[in-house]
Amino acid sequence: MDKLMITTTNELEGYRVIRQLGVVRGLTVRSRSVLGNIGASLQTILGGNITLYSELAEKARQEAFDLMGQHALERGANAILAMRYDANEITDGVTEVLAYGTAVVVEPR
Repeated sequence: MDKLMITTTNELEGYRVIRQLGVVRGLTVRSRSVLGNIGASLQTILGGNITLYSELAEKARQEAFDLMGQHALERGANAILAMRYDANEITDGVTEVLAYGTAVVVEPR
């Protein structure tokens, strides 16, 4: 995704949108393993950052982000504007993470 610029803003400074290609998204569904839950439970006892869950969340976000980027490239975009994340628990221990934004073609001003 070296050629793809991604921003959470509605504009990309120094560029103008010449074509909008619509919404692109990347979706991943992740679950915690039994061993991961046990390890995280032990971390909860000690308090602080639950690194096992933090790592799982970061991997899920990165996977959704990468899938969104692939979707945009397939549509011919060179940028994604208004990028956002959304996450929902589908069932106990199973979470979906969605990355989405507007795929566009931009050129320097």
